[in-house]
Amino acid sequence: MTIKKRTHTCGQLRETDIGSTVTLTGWVDVRRDLGGVIFINLRDRYGKTQVVFSPQNSREAFDRAQALRSEFVILVTGRVQRRPQGTENPEMPTGSIDVAAVELTIMNKAETPPFPIEDSLDAGEDLRLKYRYLDLRRPVMQRNLVMRHRASQAVRKFFDREGFVEVETPVLMKSTPEGARDFLVPSRLHHGKFYALPQSPQTYKQILMVAGMDRYFQIVKCFRDEDFRADRQPEFTQIDVEMSFVEEADVMDMTERLMADLYEELLSVTLQRPFPRLTYREAMERYGSDKPDTRFGLELHDCSDLLDASEFRVFRSTIKDGGVVAGFTVPGQSGLTRNQIDGLTESAKRAGAGGLIWMKVMPDRIESSVDKFMNDSEKKAVAERLNAVSGDLCLLVSGSWTKAYTVLGALRLEMGNRLNLIRQSDWNFLWVVDFPLLEYSEEEKRFVAVHHPFTSPRPEDIPLLEGSPEKARARAYDLVLNGREIAGGSIRIHDASLQSKVFQLLGIGPGEAKEKFGFMLEAFRYGAPPHGGIAFGFDRILMLMAGQRSIRDVIAFPKTASAVSLMDEAPSPVDERQLRELHLRIVQP
Repeated sequence: MTIKKRTHTCGQLRETDIGSTVTLTGWVDVRRDLGGVIFINLRDRYGKTQVVFSPQNSREAFDRAQALRSEFVILVTGRVQRRPQGTENPEMPTGSIDVAAVELTIMNKAETPPFPIEDSLDAGEDLRLKYRYLDLRRPVMQRNLVMRHRASQAVRKFFDREGFVEVETPVLMKSTPEGARDFLVPSRLHHGKFYALPQSPQTYKQILMVAGMDRYFQIVKCFRDEDFRADRQPEFTQIDVEMSFVEEADVMDMTERLMADLYEELLSVTLQRPFPRLTYREAMERYGSDKPDTRFGLELHDCSDLLDASEFRVFRSTIKDGGVVAGFTVPGQSGLTRNQIDGLTESAKRAGAGGLIWMKVMPDRIESSVDKFMNDSEKKAVAERLNAVSGDLCLLVSGSWTKAYTVLGALRLEMGNRLNLIRQSDWNFLWVVDFPLLEYSEEEKRFVAVHHPFTSPRPEDIPLLEGSPEKARARAYDLVLNGREIAGGSIRIHDASLQSKVFQLLGIGPGEAKEKFGFMLEAFRYGAPPHGGIAFGFDRILMLMAGQRSIRDVIAFPKTASAVSLMDEAPSPVDERQLRELHLRIVQP
């Protein structure tokens, strides 16, 4: 079949085209048969145009149009005309015109789709993912993919302008399990050996700095075999960046300028720079999170010094053991019922607290869930510390520093959402810095890296590695947007002896270090420059920019929460011949 070429897209025609003969191609979106006239909306990824079939314009086209149904693929030729007065559709860019059809070619028929191709959709996500090719016809999904394309182009233009070079790093690499699980790929040619899919190009980009590339970036696929959430996928995309001869401020300034470029180009939003900065400790003690949402208040306050002599044994013993009693005020919520407060207590327990203490500030008194243990002066002092006034509700949690603030952070977010305090139109960027370099894992009985084992400690904290490694701070920085971490980076260790020391603290002995990272330690012996970088969660950034709730809505072919592709049924079994070639056999659990 010879295909007549379209002259315009379905989102292109305007009043200036009235009188022109045009050819359009696309999918039948909506069909209305009014007896003597048939109307359809023809849809492609550029928009929709109304097409009119009538015997007066073409009996042949009108007769063929009787067979049209939703999602038929057609080609239409006709004359652009002004819509009759009163029938214009101001919600469509093409709503002031229609096309009077004189030719119709049905290029392919379609069965009735399992859900309507429209933005306001009630279909479950599993159904959408099974028929992803239909889901992707919806205008909102096509807009998301176009935004992703535009963002990729803007990123590449920015880095090219800044003197960066895009270098592709290997997808089949050495397994260096540290953090999430690797996806392993068996080697057919090397019996018993495996490649790993990269969790990050971290080692390669540092090697590129040793190689003198100076400024590297890559929009790269990464893979992690871990449990999934709405903003996690087994394969995801990073904007990966590394720079030589830089300090924290250089990487952070570059990052802010990239974000400003993206938001200006894609959303016409001007970001205020420089972005605010919080230390890790400030973020935890003010917001209960190392990725705080600062679009609303409800800030936390430490009340330990007010309660260290309290008759309430839980407060007294917690503070004596080095823990804290902290809390925040929920304005105007002193009228919450006992059942509602019990619900908050359950939320606190789910987040890890032993319980929740509440205080209601009344005009003439302060009521507390532990009235018999807190005297009036203590309650008044706590209310003043939490900036509470009459009609407010105060919530307090006691526990270790980490647990108390983490629980309060979860409660703060819950109350912010319940009370509609979060301004959805805001773009609150901030940096979180001065993270701990290491944290002790009770499960593994060893120190683990808070970011990754290549992060440099602050120079003044290097002596702490000998006796108090848990006190050493990292030269790390996370970029947070509206309560979500969208990028993380650090200044790297470029000295082989310091890197070996950190490996030792992480329980990686000289033999294991040589086996896993020997190539990198050897490279450092040949003149490694000071360097640092950052990696952006590209999918997460796009999810936020597009106003979506899941990164699955900005990825063309995502997996489900259980890491399955419902459309093509991956992962799937393979035949015995393939297994034999790889010297593998399936062992039933």
